[in-house]
Amino acid sequence: MTDAKPGARRLPDRIRVLPGAVAGTVDVVGDKSLSHRCLMIGALAVDEVTVSGLAPSGDVASTAAALRLLGARIELDSAADGSLTGRVHGGLQLRSTPELADGRVARPIAIDCGNSGTTLRLLAGVAVGLGRAVVLDGDHSLQRRPVDRVLEPLREMGADVSARDGRLPPLEVRPGRLQPITWRSPVASAQIKSAVILAGLGVDGPTTVVSPAPSRDHTERMLRHGGLDVVSTIAADGSENVTVHPGAIVLSEVSAARDPSAAAFWHVAGAFGTGRITTPGVCLNEGRTGALDVLRALGVDVLIEDSGESSGEPVGTVVVSSRRAADHPAMSQPVQVSGTLVVRSIDELPILALAGALSSCGLEVRDAGELRVKESDRIQAVAELFRALGMQLEERVDGFLIRGGQRPGGGSVHAGGDHRLAMTAAIAATLGTAPVDIAGFSSVATSYPAFLDDLTALGGRWEPLDD
Repeated sequence: MTDAKPGARRLPDRIRVLPGAVAGTVDVVGDKSLSHRCLMIGALAVDEVTVSGLAPSGDVASTAAALRLLGARIELDSAADGSLTGRVHGGLQLRSTPELADGRVARPIAIDCGNSGTTLRLLAGVAVGLGRAVVLDGDHSLQRRPVDRVLEPLREMGADVSARDGRLPPLEVRPGRLQPITWRSPVASAQIKSAVILAGLGVDGPTTVVSPAPSRDHTERMLRHGGLDVVSTIAADGSENVTVHPGAIVLSEVSAARDPSAAAFWHVAGAFGTGRITTPGVCLNEGRTGALDVLRALGVDVLIEDSGESSGEPVGTVVVSSRRAADHPAMSQPVQVSGTLVVRSIDELPILALAGALSSCGLEVRDAGELRVKESDRIQAVAELFRALGMQLEERVDGFLIRGGQRPGGGSVHAGGDHRLAMTAAIAATLGTAPVDIAGFSSVATSYPAFLDDLTALGGRWEPLDD
């Protein structure tokens, strides 16, 4: 088996996308969140684990490279569908006390997380549990994204962690004696929760995370799939309580379902174009289906077929067409997206903004201040994208208001290193009235390197502008 390099594929940095009809079936990339966890939890398992369906993206490559530096053996190859499959043999041992070499702490391991915030935040939890000195860093974009909310609970557990200016990467982890805690998170965040849970796997006793609302539970599901006792409850006030009891992770195989965030781009293309788009094998975890709920609220006809399960995650085929639900009432007020619905659709909000503009009623997003600290300030970036294509958006501190009945025009935009903005611009051009030139499109390789191939297969038209 060769050691494939996920994410190594290059995409043109400047492209032109032309309007046109798209329709058909598309097998979207494997889910990034699940791919990260397949590798991390596989590396913590007792025995060798077969992994499949992994996203061939730059972010997943960062996780694989980091785990190799920590001592895991990971061998990956490309499958026929473009996903990654292979074996992980880590046996990385979590412990509550530091690893020492001749009475001294081992030299820090320098890890480059690239553009992946998930890699950095979750590996912070793994690193403190390993008792190893580690420096977690990344590219210029990642260095602007705060990590202080992960540092606080890890310090509470006894970890010696620090960051630049107290809140930004690089993040330094030094060995410390860990203890179980009950952490009350100020925000509902799967990354914070997962970092604490992973750190808690090596302590003596249960670790609990209490969040003000539910967040994605991929880590909990995969740990249960590996035989651990993980208890999740929702309190009367809507808060989420998750307790993990440490133990041996016993896995033989684990698979990543297809990415609902990637599928959302095609769902919007199907909903507001002239065709029908089918995406098989998509993860239908309730924490990831917020975008489908928003599309339904906008009057889109969304069908779920062939439901099943993969490695503890619900999956199914999503079918979206331009035919509106016949019984959907006409609306004059924008669809509201706030609270837990924001948590369930946070990564899809840029493409949902476009859906709101193309709808008859519009869209209003609140409680989404987290968008300001993604790969870009996504609230500002979406507003700039809209203006560049002749559309209107009212930018707010924690969201935006978009009136319906708009359609993108032609123009030139720059994705600013944000893969989701680049793909949103491509779908806007496909559904618009004139070609759109997109600079910075190469950032899409971090999450969906086959995007342009899939656009072409569905009938979309584009051309490179690179010299």
